[in-house]
Amino acid sequence: MGFNDTPSGNRIHIGFFGRRNAGKSSLVNAVTGQELAVVSDTKGTTTDPVYKAMELLPLGPVMIIDTPGIDDEGELGELRIKKTKQVLNKTDIAVLVVDGTEGVWKEDKELMKLFEAKEVPYLVVYNKVDLGLKEEYYSKTQDEDGNTIFVSAINKKNVNELKEKIAHFVKTDDSRFQIVADLIHPMDLIVLVVPIDSSAPKGRLILPQQQVIRDILEAGAVSVVVKDTELKETLQKLGEKPYMVITDSQAFARVSKEVPEDILLTSFSILMARWKGYLDTAVKGVTALNRLQDGDRILISEGCTHHRQCEDIGTVKLPNWIRNYTGKEVQFEFCSGTEFPDDLSGYKLVVHCGACMLNEREVRYRMKCAMDQAIPFTNYGIAIAYMNGILARSIEMLPDLRKLL
Repeated sequence: MGFNDTPSGNRIHIGFFGRRNAGKSSLVNAVTGQELAVVSDTKGTTTDPVYKAMELLPLGPVMIIDTPGIDDEGELGELRIKKTKQVLNKTDIAVLVVDGTEGVWKEDKELMKLFEAKEVPYLVVYNKVDLGLKEEYYSKTQDEDGNTIFVSAINKKNVNELKEKIAHFVKTDDSRFQIVADLIHPMDLIVLVVPIDSSAPKGRLILPQQQVIRDILEAGAVSVVVKDTELKETLQKLGEKPYMVITDSQAFARVSKEVPEDILLTSFSILMARWKGYLDTAVKGVTALNRLQDGDRILISEGCTHHRQCEDIGTVKLPNWIRNYTGKEVQFEFCSGTEFPDDLSGYKLVVHCGACMLNEREVRYRMKCAMDQAIPFTNYGIAIAYMNGILARSIEMLPDLRKLL
């Protein structure tokens, strides 16, 4: 897989922010080395966030995001500003682009406060030094932490230095990219259960399944991929007992009955929640299923958008399982992709997908939105395991989590 094939959720997200005409788009083009963003002398040319996947060493695969001007005007301007703030929810590093000929405005200061409130590390980049930034201003504005740099997007002055500064701004740790590798051992036999039904994509495996297989390979272990309908016979034919079985969540009930108790069992969705950093919150939140009443509203959120099938897990299977489990007439609402409501006060529970297409910061932002409003937050795999009475078993390899049950 080349870096252009790296999933968006695995990339460091770098957002460029600032006032209109500060030169954000020109600077993005200079950093990426290509005409990614429209450049014009007219203020407010960028109307929607523009995303570009690229390689930025030593960070590796990144997602560059060019945002509309934060000082935009009118109703359309308010919409652009809202989208700009939404980008911050998934931003790992913020780059504040300031017009070096004008200095810092109140909108720039407001953005800095927003970065700090959302705990997003940021750089302040003074652009347009080719137009005559004064030396006295340079020395007065330079900060001690090295998080300020002066550049010219037009003549590329200090652009390479800016890329190096961005690249060294985030500490990367390879261990955080482990989904299951740290839970298994070299030459362990891992069985992956992948149902193939009307909702499965044609001709390919979904992203979490691909990522888990790769992680197993990295650990030096052995993976066997099988449909749920062939699991029982496969377990009988294997020459040794598997160390672990990982299943698609929707097959949890059947798989748990066919996998002996002395074999570890979990799901792709549970492993994804662990990888994205919200598994403990999901385990705590799932008990809200027992407190639901008639008329309560549940938000089911997916991180990606796809064509809905007649047996879609998020909009069909999961709601039916929850109604059957609770015996209550609860109401379901759905959101997908980048849309996620800031106001969750009307819901009694948020059930999120495994979030394979979202980066860790955005998933944790969504989780924090729920926590701040005291709304229980869980995910597909945890909810399905809980409703089938096998949640304790599905997190057996994580003893600290079992204490939460």
